[in-house]
Amino acid sequence: MTPTQAIATRRSIRAFTDQPVDRETLARILEKAQRAPSGGNVQPWNAIVLSGEPMQRLFDRVALEFPKGRAALQPEYNIYPPELEGAYEARRFGVGEDMYSALGVAREDKAQRLAWFASNFRAFGAPVLMLIHTPKYMGSPQWADIGMWMQSVMLLLREEGLDSCPQEAWAAYSPQVRECVDIPADHTFFCGMAIGHRDPDAPVNRFDVKRAPLDEVVRWEGWD
Repeated sequence: MTPTQAIATRRSIRAFTDQPVDRETLARILEKAQRAPSGGNVQPWNAIVLSGEPMQRLFDRVALEFPKGRAALQPEYNIYPPELEGAYEARRFGVGEDMYSALGVAREDKAQRLAWFASNFRAFGAPVLMLIHTPKYMGSPQWADIGMWMQSVMLLLREEGLDSCPQEAWAAYSPQVRECVDIPADHTFFCGMAIGHRDPDAPVNRFDVKRAPLDEVVRWEGWD
């Protein structure tokens, strides 16, 4: 698979099969991803890869929080900027509406929407969940480095015929994650990443995820 093919076929998968993922394959992918760039070669990413009973224990713990609603949400950072507006806000809400449309869930069906939100915290059925964290003193440049590392991992997963879903949603239950997984107290828990094989027939894996046209995000200067 070429890089172009990996980029073109990568998407956030929200319905996985129960086909297992080989640890040696994941180790090979993560070893390759260590070549991801980072300012000053700091390599600020840290990860814990869960499967089996430890992953299920985390699922069960977070499920206890669902009846508490928004009162249980305690992210360690703003998952979205409070001032998000304009095209950025439109893209965020647009992809959500497209997803629910593909699922056949109406805007007014709050119960079904909440049920679908809860599926985040079963990693959408994936057999592997990776949890990503970094020291609290790391700044915006290092968080950008983590993003480049995560993209490297996701494209390498595609090369191996695997899929993923980066999940900032896990940050909302940071205290519960820390109860189940040993994340250092002086680290920020950033996000999860579900890893496995996509269900190719699931509508949620097939809807069109719109991207902004190039002229909306790139300005050319000094070109004829």
